[in-house]
Amino acid sequence: MLRRTILALLVGSSMVATAEAAGNLATKPTRLEVAIDKNLQFSKKEFELETGKYYRLTVESKAGDEVMFVSPELFRNAWISQIVIAGIEVHPMGGIEGIEFDEDGKVDIYFVPIRPGDFGFALKGHEARGAAGKFVVR
Repeated sequence: MLRRTILALLVGSSMVATAEAAGNLATKPTRLEVAIDKNLQFSKKEFELETGKYYRLTVESKAGDEVMFVSPELFRNAWISQIVIAGIEVHPMGGIEGIEFDEDGKVDIYFVPIRPGDFGFALKGHEARGAAGKFVVR
């Protein structure tokens, strides 16, 4: 009897959350773009994202040197559909820490954020030079 009463209270309260999605979440991604220049600075330092929305993040390196774009907290808190490098698709089974550029180029990361929060991104080893930004996921 007590279990049934507690269950009825929980079901009738705001403690029970449901997630609903109609259709394929992984279609028509919203485009995000960030470039890394020769001074190891980002063209954009903050992005506003929504949980459950599909994104295509294009990271372009124009640094002329080896750099690694990292955002491990975002990548751990998102479903990563694919990573596309020079027309080659990579389909990860888990998260990634970052993408390393050995030379100038572009990469597309397709993902759906699944948790809200502020998630930093940076050039590994260059954060002190201001090579950092954040994804604000609501």
